[in-house]
Amino acid sequence: MALLLAQAAKLSSDIMLKGVIAETIKDSHVLQYLPFIEIVGNGLAYNRVNAPPTADWYDVGDTWAEDAPTFDQATAVLKILGGDADVDNFIRSTRMNEQDIEAAVISLKARALAWEFEEKFIYGDNTTYPKQWDGIRKLIDLTTPGSQVVVKGAAGVTLTLAHIDELIDTVQGGKPDLLLMSKRTRRKIKALARAAGTNLTVGSGQLGQQVDLYDDIPIGISDWILDTHTVSASKETSTTGAACSVVYALRFGENSVCGLSGPGLMQVERVGQLETKDATRTRLKWYCSMAAFSAVELAALIGVKD
Repeated sequence: MALLLAQAAKLSSDIMLKGVIAETIKDSHVLQYLPFIEIVGNGLAYNRVNAPPTADWYDVGDTWAEDAPTFDQATAVLKILGGDADVDNFIRSTRMNEQDIEAAVISLKARALAWEFEEKFIYGDNTTYPKQWDGIRKLIDLTTPGSQVVVKGAAGVTLTLAHIDELIDTVQGGKPDLLLMSKRTRRKIKALARAAGTNLTVGSGQLGQQVDLYDDIPIGISDWILDTHTVSASKETSTTGAACSVVYALRFGENSVCGLSGPGLMQVERVGQLETKDATRTRLKWYCSMAAFSAVELAALIGVKD
């Protein structure tokens, strides 16, 4: 069963692990909404739905034709994401009356894990960097115009609300669970909504915070989504050198986009005193990956200009 990290934190009896998970998801809309499946082993082979089955009409006595969904086989391999948090023993001993130095250092390391995960959730490239997994940019394949890639104009155009509506309609299986975009794009959508005589509605996020909604769909912000993409011939050719951005529409769950993790999700390991320096080390590690079980339940709007 898929589990949100916020739910996993509530189920954990480890106080430090709870704090690490809470800090990891606090500022990440991706990690707040992305559910995780715990798997045993180092990877998962799965059949990805490319097109749903169809139905037809028949007369009495007709020969019925079989029609099945089309699949391709994909494999998601767990990768190791982590880092060490070292606390100098002298600083910890002399400054504990001011603040918990160890907790602060571990908190910053947890935030670093969140940033790295979110960036690779978008731009991960296993071909170029084998230690990573493929992010949604490659899973949707923005370099090949197709049914799940929406673009207006050969080199992109100024964003309109109609473009967002088309992106939402491109996702099959129901409304997206999240519209993921850059801050610049969110500002543009807010300006368009005000110009149309309305404002974005406000709802509650996974952690109880206020989030903007478009058509009742939460708007997620990622500081890692670039506003410098290059679009040529209706496909993305580079992530640098121009002024275009991308909006992703995603459905989450075991039949759509889901995170994968080793047993126990994140791990916090006390390494202890170090031999080469007067410090105590805590190791944060996460055996993780991601999978898109259905190619038609995620889509991207490319060539978005301000």
